[in-house]
Amino acid sequence: MKKCIGACILFFAFMGAYAQALSDRATISVITCGPFQGELYSAFGHNAIRVYDPDQNIDAVFNYGVFDFDQPHFYLNFARGYLFYKLAAYDYRRFQSSYIYYNRFLHAQELNLTPEQKQKLFDYLMWNRKPENETYRYDYFYNNCATKIRDVVVTALGKDVTFDGSYIKTDYTIRQLTDLYLGHQPWGDLGIDICLGLPMDKKASPYEYMFLPDYIESGFDHATIQQNGTTVPLVKAKVNVYDARPEEIPGGLPHPLYVFGTLALLCIAITAWDFKRGKPSTWLDGTLLTVTGLLGFLLFFLWFFTDHQAAAKNFNLLWALPSNLVAAIALFRRPMWLKKYFLGLAILSALLLLTWPILPQQLHTSLIPIVIAILIRAFTQYKLWKK
Repeated sequence: MKKCIGACILFFAFMGAYAQALSDRATISVITCGPFQGELYSAFGHNAIRVYDPDQNIDAVFNYGVFDFDQPHFYLNFARGYLFYKLAAYDYRRFQSSYIYYNRFLHAQELNLTPEQKQKLFDYLMWNRKPENETYRYDYFYNNCATKIRDVVVTALGKDVTFDGSYIKTDYTIRQLTDLYLGHQPWGDLGIDICLGLPMDKKASPYEYMFLPDYIESGFDHATIQQNGTTVPLVKAKVNVYDARPEEIPGGLPHPLYVFGTLALLCIAITAWDFKRGKPSTWLDGTLLTVTGLLGFLLFFLWFFTDHQAAAKNFNLLWALPSNLVAAIALFRRPMWLKKYFLGLAILSALLLLTWPILPQQLHTSLIPIVIAILIRAFTQYKLWKK
């Protein structure tokens, strides 16, 4: 989904149309833009609304995926989950050319609206783009630049619009729906799975599928609208504005499973050497505890001190324990309680591995080698403990 664009330009011709009525030849379309694997945020695609009226010299796109880096306390608000996006309106051709440049498909669904319904929707969009109305509280899954398209149409046209989700036959969770788009971005997928907790593992309703642009498109395909007592399809016509060429997937780091698997094998080899010489490699354990402890503090912060609702109840805190950071510091003085801590850590890691498939939260499989490494090193410290 499109997270940020450059400066948004609204041409004077369109500004002049602010108070004008649309002509009979006006069309309003939902635009769906394909994914782009060059960036994590663009891997999901994007949606917007196009208003085209040749008689009024209007060809504008209404884009709910814009945010302002210059807003007060932007980075602090971003970290705390107070994300504010806004609606921007500007020349459609500029919007279209930017997506074609990055080889992202463009699909247009012309909405099957009466002149009165078109005017209602257009008036709402124009009201929404006023400075006092343009900002909205962003949520990754429930109020984003895709769901806003659906919600705007429902708000403007009311109960006349009905979305029928019976065409969806899958039973995906929100996490599984997200994973569908990140097959070529394994490290991004891993980061999302680590930072976001149990709320991502709820079964998504067909209506909730529409946090993804592709499901906005299919949702509108299966929607209907009332016109003079008659139910008609909401989409009048579909046009493939641009068909993307096969995308060359950019190279990157090796898959995290290979990286962490290699780390686990290294820990096993060092452990064998430690038992042979009768002394643990404390430098390795200190590093492992520090990294997982810092990550644990991050996950704890996201859960309890931010408004990122999807980061709550995170089961990754079972292996990324914030207390590991305290244990890493204590390694320098080796108090006696630390031996019991390592025993508890080894038991917790073993239980986590045994219950991995049945946990209510789906943990990323690439993390299994990390938990194995923690188990092995905690057991090593416990068995080879020396004051």
